[in-house]
Order: sequence, then structure tokens, then C-alpha cells
Amino acid sequence: MRISPLCALAALAATAASAHDPITTNLTWTQEISRVIYKHCAGCHREGGRSFSLVTYDEARPWAKAIRDEVLARRMPPWGAVEGVGEFRNDPSLSQPEIDLLVAWVEGGAPEGDPIYLPPPPRFDEPPPGPSSSAGARNLTLESTAPLTLDRPLDLLSVRPNRLSEGGSLEVMAVSPDGAVQRLLWLRNYRREWQRAYEFRDPVRLPRGARLSLWSAAPAAVVIAVAKPAR
Repeated sequence: MRISPLCALAALAATAASAHDPITTNLTWTQEISRVIYKHCAGCHREGGRSFSLVTYDEARPWAKAIRDEVLARRMPPWGAVEGVGEFRNDPSLSQPEIDLLVAWVEGGAPEGDPIYLPPPPRFDEPPPGPSSSAGARNLTLESTAPLTLDRPLDLLSVRPNRLSEGGSLEVMAVSPDGAVQRLLWLRNYRREWQRAYEFRDPVRLPRGARLSLWSAAPAAVVIAVAKPAR
């Protein structure tokens, strides 16, 4: 039987909450850790979000050791795209220095710090800064059983899984007319919480005659947003 990540986290949190660790670090929730949590985690871990809230110290402290273990395993924040394949503007993944901060804070006793340094709580009633890279785009559907050969140059903006089973994997790639291969997206051991558009950091320009293909062990499809030609 598969144990859900939330159930595993709950068990770990209960253990963490039962003990008070000695404080051996200068890192605090109010100065460093809250900023990392607000940036990478609070979009889902908040009141009214997809999971339990981590917005305040009192909410986050019982989960401290669970947070450490999840970020070390790179299971949180959930993202899905394999690192090194594609560059994406909406990647919520933690950097290594951010992971090191969280781990050091937890192993140092997870202190709160002076509330005077606490940043304003994040707001979720506003759209994210900057326009979406897929705004004004048109969509192409790429099937694993039907590669596409471009009849004109295109700028690719994002790729979104459209049909992929839980636990499945897929890879999207482009082959230029000269034979150069560009790997665009690789999802492995897919989870439903990864259902999102993976927005390229910069539009991917493909020439006329390029061939788009999708590899998957089982039939799958993705939706590719492409920029509309300028008038």
C-alpha cells in the first residue's frame, strides 16, 4: 500500500512537535526561513490552499523535521520536471543555498527570532508579477503516437501534460532539420499535483521542418502553447 506524502509528513510532524530541541543556530524563522517558505511553499501551504498552512511560525514549527526531510529528498515543493532538461520561468524548486538554510535552521532547533524582522505575510488575491509567457498564445496538441513536423518557424512558450497516467513518464523533444536534438521537458513518475503548464524561461524558437515528438511508455499527450505570429 502506498503511503501518501501528507500521511508520512503527519507522522513526522507528531514526532517533531513532541520535543524541544536546543537552539544552536543564529538562523531564525522571522529573518530567513519565513522568506523561503513564503516564496516557495505558501502558495499551496496556506489557509484556503491545497494543503495545511505553513504561513506562521506556530503552524510551521511542528512540521520542521518533516520539512527538512521533504526538501532534502526534493519532494517539496512538487514540480516534476527533471532538472537539466528545459529551463522554466515558473519553477518553484528550492535552490541548494535555500535547502541548506532550511536544514541548518531545523537542525539548530528551529528558533523563531524577533517578530520585528518578520516580513509582511504573502498575498494570494493578486495575479503573479509579470505577464504569463502563454498569454495570447495558440495551442498545439502533441500525441505520443503522432509526431509533428512544423510547416513554419514557431516560438514555443510552454508545455502542459494533457493525458498522462499517475506514475507515468514522458519526454518531449524537438529535432531540427540539421539533426540537432533539443530536449524540452522530461516528467518522471508523474503525480497529479504536477498538472501545470511548464513555461519556458525564454521562448524556444524552432525552424520550419523541425520535428516535435513525445516519448511515453503508454499513450500520452501534451498541449504546447506557441506564440501567435506578429501582424
